[in-house]
Amino acid sequence: MTKRLRMLSTAATVLIALGLTGCGKDSADRDGGTWADGRSKAPATSAAAPTAAPNADDGRPKGRPTESPSTPPFTMPTKAAGAPSARKVVDAFKAAGLKVPNVRDRSTECGPDGGGIGCAQLLATDAVSVYVFPDEATATNQTAVWGTDAYRKGAVVLNYLGTRTTATERKRYDDVLAKLA
Repeated sequence: MTKRLRMLSTAATVLIALGLTGCGKDSADRDGGTWADGRSKAPATSAAAPTAAPNADDGRPKGRPTESPSTPPFTMPTKAAGAPSARKVVDAFKAAGLKVPNVRDRSTECGPDGGGIGCAQLLATDAVSVYVFPDEATATNQTAVWGTDAYRKGAVVLNYLGTRTTATERKRYDDVLAKLA
């Protein structure tokens, strides 16, 4: 019986040792890494770890998100046929005398590197953001997520989250879109 216990404890020790060797330091620990508050994990007295050259070939395509080999590359959706472009909507707001300060094209945020909500176009202003979706179903779903801070007409959604646009002003933007779409 003593021999079995000794054999069992030896086997357990070997398994634990094997498990611990697999728990080595990850690349963030090896390279110093940072804590959540931005402080470096590397000791103050140690030299900084060398970093990889910016043009080093790591086998991944440049400028694209890392995807599994079985995942097809992401293609941005196209706007629904017959839906006005986000630029046309913003121009209609301007023509109606509505404020559209600080216009920014944020269409790249529609894809996997941004919010990934599946829009085809996005123009943001300080008063309203204009989303154009590939179809009405996707636009309806996203409007339901945003609730009362959004207005939908066809495949175009106006989003007022994070703006100081009053209810009266929102109604004016909504009416212009309703006439346009």
